[in-house]
Amino acid sequence: MKKSSWILLLVPLALIGTGWLAAYIGEPEYAYTPPEHKLDNATAIRAQQFSSLRQYDIWGKTLTVPGGMQPLNARLQPANGAVEVTDDMLKLGRRTLYEETFGNEIFLSDVLGIASGPLKISNIMEAIVRLEGKGTDNLRVELDHDVTVGGRLFHKGEIIDTGLDVAKGAYAPIGMTVKYAEGRAKIGIGCMACHATVNRESGMVVEGAPNTDLNLGLIMALATNSAAYFTHTDVTKLVDYIQDENRSVTNSQGSAEALPDPKLLEDAVDRNLLKWAPGNFDTTVDLVSDITQIPDMFTKGGHPYSWSGFAAVGPFKGLSTFSNNVHAQNTDTLSQMDISDKLWGIDREIYLGTILQNAANPKFRYDPNSGIKPTDFFKLLDPNPDTPGTNEVIKVPNYPKVSAIAPDGLYISSPGFKAGEQVNAMSAYQNTIRPPETTTTDTKRMSMGAEVFKKAQCITCHAGDAYTNNRIMRAQDIGTEPARAKAFRRTQHLMGEPEFYSPDTPVPLPPDAKAVKVPTNGIDAEQIKLGFGHEPTAGGYKVKGLIGLRWSAPYLHDGGVAVGPNVSQAGVPATLMKGIRPDPYNSLKAMIDRKLRQQVLEANLQDKRMRDTHVTGQGHEFWVDESSGFTPEQQDALVHYLLNLKMK
Repeated sequence: MKKSSWILLLVPLALIGTGWLAAYIGEPEYAYTPPEHKLDNATAIRAQQFSSLRQYDIWGKTLTVPGGMQPLNARLQPANGAVEVTDDMLKLGRRTLYEETFGNEIFLSDVLGIASGPLKISNIMEAIVRLEGKGTDNLRVELDHDVTVGGRLFHKGEIIDTGLDVAKGAYAPIGMTVKYAEGRAKIGIGCMACHATVNRESGMVVEGAPNTDLNLGLIMALATNSAAYFTHTDVTKLVDYIQDENRSVTNSQGSAEALPDPKLLEDAVDRNLLKWAPGNFDTTVDLVSDITQIPDMFTKGGHPYSWSGFAAVGPFKGLSTFSNNVHAQNTDTLSQMDISDKLWGIDREIYLGTILQNAANPKFRYDPNSGIKPTDFFKLLDPNPDTPGTNEVIKVPNYPKVSAIAPDGLYISSPGFKAGEQVNAMSAYQNTIRPPETTTTDTKRMSMGAEVFKKAQCITCHAGDAYTNNRIMRAQDIGTEPARAKAFRRTQHLMGEPEFYSPDTPVPLPPDAKAVKVPTNGIDAEQIKLGFGHEPTAGGYKVKGLIGLRWSAPYLHDGGVAVGPNVSQAGVPATLMKGIRPDPYNSLKAMIDRKLRQQVLEANLQDKRMRDTHVTGQGHEFWVDESSGFTPEQQDALVHYLLNLKMK
């Protein structure tokens, strides 16, 4: 999408809603990309980008050739899946990560109503203006009006912690795109809303660090149609929310079927969203509330990707598969309209009618008394009529089958680009990101920590350049909270062979676009089953790399191992749920100290919000404490060592 720096116009537009100005400026759009001198880790990133070699990715295999050599080898042609990592590609990747929404402002603003409730765009802009250019790692915003959400009363003027980060001198939060279209301001979300943060100490932006206090649950609960996100919560049966059998639509079989009551469903979804811990997000559509911690973007060598390792196939060792899933599935629930029946047994007419019956924008609001089917209604206003949903996606060749490269059968690709070009560019750039350099003069402590790392056998799994063996462990073996390991299980009966298009295929796809089988040779089929939680497995969790631990507290896939600056602040209820950021040292200590971990477990278990969202902090019981024969000095040295690890 074309970006224009119309912020001086957008601010008054958002604040006072003057629509006449649009006639003069078209559809302005603003998103912030920090210049290099405002990055805390610019040096580390720049060092990774410099190379005298030409690098290619061929469906996850990396090849390098001398810089002056022409790619005459047939393997290095796009027809064979070869993608060259160039400077222009890296620039596209960075720009896409910060600015590209792939059209999700339509779902988020027109359907979900993310800025139609008490959290208005004008309130967000006013909060930014009050910063006076200073920036923040937690934008605190006043609510516009009184509202009861999920049984909780929010008052006009009440200040909430959004967790949105605003860089010095920026006019919008990092990763948020503000667009003026169709006479109204809309909000879209890009990748860096979750995967970049403002360093409290330096005020600089840290690319790739997870936004550990981003309050997505609260932000979505305050939306006017958060019910559109019900598949990411604990709503398991829509029939439980039917009140009026006459509020019905004609389903795909030609029979009348009632829609759920919009207010009842909205309340149920809101109640669950309000339980989400900041820094977490439910990324799967399994009708289970199993939030996961926002991961870092220090991705080089960290394959397979995602908490379960499901993203193992495709370009950049599965990283493109992982990056794609965020927008192809998570920022537009309408994208599952063609497979809702096979995933959840929900007829597509009921599914679509449920999402649209309370849409924020009247243009997208479906009336069951209109006499028109929800699918026919949506066709009248669908911005991308050849694909499901409103985001800019393409169908994989064997759609509606899903696969190890596209778990919902869709792939984000904007018109005017090549198939997968933007996703691959994002992956290439992510692999250059490193955390800020840490310097420690305590060489004795680091040396002792390295020895303890070996003695405690951490190196058994956490080996290699990124400190991972790149394997997926069975959930029952690692012992962590098991819900997420099975989150993709419903895809099992929809799975097809991974197919895509050659990297030079234009978008929109031409009628003769040729399918290419994505190779899986060299990837253990059982590992793929574990990553997706397909039967007969109970699923698994990947061995996490250890680069950037200083930036990624709390720990484990559920983010459950959290301890504040004071060790008495044990557990998520005592930290994130109270606006206290987990301390990396103390939280990492809880990973290896059984007494401190027990305090964490008890605190999480006693809180119903944690139980209802499957956050425990259990598992990974590899202790380095006195009961295991290690001294407090050795334990301290190991924690210090882990917090200062660098790529080998």
